Amino acid sequence: MSTRRSDDQLDTYLLRIFCLLITERSVSRTALRLNQSQPAVSLALKRLRTILGDPLLVREKSGMVPTERALALLSHAKGALAEIDRMTFAPESFDPLTSRYEFRVGAPDYLAPMFISSVVERIRKEAPNLRLSLQSLGPNFDFERSLAEGDLDVVIGNWPEPPHRMHLSMLLEDEIVCLVGANHPLARKGFTADDYQRAVHVVPMPYSISQRGVIDTVLATHRLNRDERVVVQSFTMAPYLLQHSDLVFTTTRHFAQFYANLLPLVILPSPIPFPAMRFYQLWHERNHLSPAHRWIRRLLADCGKQIKPGS
Repeated sequence: MSTRRSDDQLDTYLLRIFCLLITERSVSRTALRLNQSQPAVSLALKRLRTILGDPLLVREKSGMVPTERALALLSHAKGALAEIDRMTFAPESFDPLTSRYEFRVGAPDYLAPMFISSVVERIRKEAPNLRLSLQSLGPNFDFERSLAEGDLDVVIGNWPEPPHRMHLSMLLEDEIVCLVGANHPLARKGFTADDYQRAVHVVPMPYSISQRGVIDTVLATHRLNRDERVVVQSFTMAPYLLQHSDLVFTTTRHFAQFYANLLPLVILPSPIPFPAMRFYQLWHERNHLSPAHRWIRRLLADCGKQIKPGS
């Protein structure tokens, strides 16, 4: 493809389509996200290729993949859009009752289900036209970069040492407990620290590759070992493995209570003195003063206050 630049203007519409195309790597998914037709997005891609002098997306066996130049331009395009939004955003224009804003929140899958339920309930009542996208976080997910580039608006996590490079506030605290099947011997006899070390545990894959979690940190500090016999990719899978096994799952009380109400499971106080698990919300300076983002952060904080530790 020729590298000659077109005289066409690269407007905000094309910038937004460019960012979505490179992120989604699909014309059809981009059209769905923008509520536009595929031909319209294909035409925009054609214009972008002409303006930028690059194919941007090329077809491989696994589907469409971005070119090296497209990936290099992505952060610049996101930064330009952020600056344009900051210049043109009218602070008084955000009205939750009528807004069709989309908030993108990253959170681990072990966050208290009743907290998320409360958030959704409040949003449906106070902002019925608003869209909420929940992004599951994993060990390889660069949430700081996603916040900086605008892919996420808020990230919720329970870092033992929260990142100091961004704004944060504490959302809620939760007690750490042990969850077992209703027929587990420990459900009847009680639970000691020795029992904990002799027990067979189901554990999740690490949530962060850069930091140990609260539970692993405490065990390492006290030089305690546990038999991590079963490792699962998702927290939500672990409770289902407890029903007819001798496994023990260490988690937060509200997470445990949610599944104990659904399955034949028993919650036991942890014999290891774990501190309360603290969940924070984290956001970037680019959204700090935005009325829309201040509204969603207040809503998240209000919902967090309803979750009492040990209740």
